Amino acid sequence: MDRRYRIRKDDGCISCMRCARECSFGAIEAGEDRTLILHHDKCVDCQRCVSFCPTGAIFITEDGNRFRGNGVFGESDMKEIFLQARTGGVLLSSMGAPGRNVPIYFDRMLLNASQVTNPSIDPLREPMETAVFLGQRPERIERDGSGRLVDNLPPHLELRTPIMFSAMSYGAISLNVHKALAAAAEKLGTYWNTGEGGLHESLYPYKRSTIVQVASGRFGVHATYLNTAAAIEIKIGQGAKPGIGGHLTGKKIIGDVSRTRMVPEGLDAISPAPHHDIYSIEDLAQLVMSIKETTDGRKPVIVKVAAVHNIAPIASGIARSGADIISIDGFRGGTGAAPKRIRDNVGIPIELAIAAVDQRLREERIRDRVSVIASGGIRNSSDVVKAIALGADAVSIGTAALCALGCHICASCHTGRCAWGLATQDPELTKRLDPEEGAARLGNLVKAWTSEIKEIMGGMGINSIEALRGNRRALKGVDLNAKELEILGIGYAGE
Repeated sequence: MDRRYRIRKDDGCISCMRCARECSFGAIEAGEDRTLILHHDKCVDCQRCVSFCPTGAIFITEDGNRFRGNGVFGESDMKEIFLQARTGGVLLSSMGAPGRNVPIYFDRMLLNASQVTNPSIDPLREPMETAVFLGQRPERIERDGSGRLVDNLPPHLELRTPIMFSAMSYGAISLNVHKALAAAAEKLGTYWNTGEGGLHESLYPYKRSTIVQVASGRFGVHATYLNTAAAIEIKIGQGAKPGIGGHLTGKKIIGDVSRTRMVPEGLDAISPAPHHDIYSIEDLAQLVMSIKETTDGRKPVIVKVAAVHNIAPIASGIARSGADIISIDGFRGGTGAAPKRIRDNVGIPIELAIAAVDQRLREERIRDRVSVIASGGIRNSSDVVKAIALGADAVSIGTAALCALGCHICASCHTGRCAWGLATQDPELTKRLDPEEGAARLGNLVKAWTSEIKEIMGGMGINSIEALRGNRRALKGVDLNAKELEILGIGYAGE
C-alpha cells in the first residue's frame, strides 16, 4: 500500500462531516452514526479538509512508516519500483519538478542596491515605469516630410506590468479558471494564455487580453480563434516535458471541452511530440508567415520552447524565423500531467536559459528582433526582477497563479479530482471556484508583486523595466562555481 499521509483528528471534532463532504479523493467518508471513515492511502494532502474544518480538528501528517533504504535506493525509489512492478505503467505526476539535486539559481543571486554615489529612488514620490512592450523593435526611427514620426512599429503587446499568466488549457483546467484568468488579465492590463485547448466562446469578449495557442495537435484552431486574440503562440515545447507531446484523457473530453477542442467526447486528445510540418527553422518560418497572413499581419507571433541545453542557438533561429516573441519555459515549469522521469530529469533551469539566450542574441546583434518571456518556477517578485535582469523582457506565471486561486500543490492534477475545482471537469468540483473571487485574488497577487518590483527597482536606483532588462551588473552570485557565474554573466558577491 502506497500510504504517504495520515489523517488525524483531535477532541475538537464535532462530527459535522464537513471534511467528508469536501474530500474529493475519497480519503474521508461519512460512516454511520456520524463517524468518520479514514482511508489514509487515498489522501494527497490537498489541505481541503484542514481549510474547511470549523474547529481546526483535522490535520494531515506524513506517514510515520518507513522502508529500510540504503545509500542508493531511498524510500521513494522503492515505492515507485513497487508501483511499476504492480501496474506496468509509466509514472505520471503533476506540477513542476521537485529539483532535489538541481539548484534554484534565483536563490543564489543577490541584487545590488544604490547607496551614495548612485542614490536610490523612492517609488512613492517618483515615477516608476513598469510598462513593457513585447515584439520586434523598428530598426530605425523614420520621419515624414514635415518631421513627424512615422508609426513603423511592428505588431506588439503592451503590458502595464511585466507579469503575464502562463498557458493552461481548457480541459486540463476548468472553465472557471479561464474566466478568472481572463478577467484578471484584462483589469491588470496584461495577458493570459489559452494553452492548447482552444478558446471557449464565452471568453471571446476578452480578446484584447487573450493569447491563443497553436500546438502540434491543432486542437480548437480555426481562423476565428486566431483572429479573436491579441497574439498567437506556436507551442513547440514546455518546461515540464521537453521533447514530448501532450495527452488529455477522454474522461475530461466532455461537453464544452469536446466542442471547444473539436475532439469527439470521450476520445483522448493526444498532441504529437513534434509538429509534423516543422522539422527546421525554415518550416517554422513558414508557419509563422501563414499565421501572419491569416491575421493580416496585425498580431504578434510567439514561439514557445522548453529550456534545453542548446537553447541559445535555438532562440537565434527562432529570432530569424520572423517570430516576434520567444517564450522560454524552464525546468520547473508546471503541468497537469507529465511522465515523472521526464519532468524531473529533462531540461535546464530558466535562469541559465535566459542568460544564455540574451547573451547569444546580443552577440549576434539581433536582440531587438525579438522579445523574450521567461517562465517555469517564478515564485515571487524578486524572481521576476532577477529574470529580467538576466535578460527577459517579461515573465509568465502558472503555478503561482493557481496557488492564488487555491491550489495547494498536492500534485494530483492528472487524477481529475482537484479538491479546489481547478484541474478538473467534474461540475460538483468546478463550482468550488468563483471566477469573480478568483479574478480578484489574481489581481491582488499581481498588484502586490508589481508594488514590490517598484520597491526593489527603486532600491537599485532604476526607474524602469527597460533599464533593468539584461542589467546583469545588478546581480551577484553566492555559492556558485566559476562556470555557473560565466553562463549567468554575473560576478561573485563581494567582487
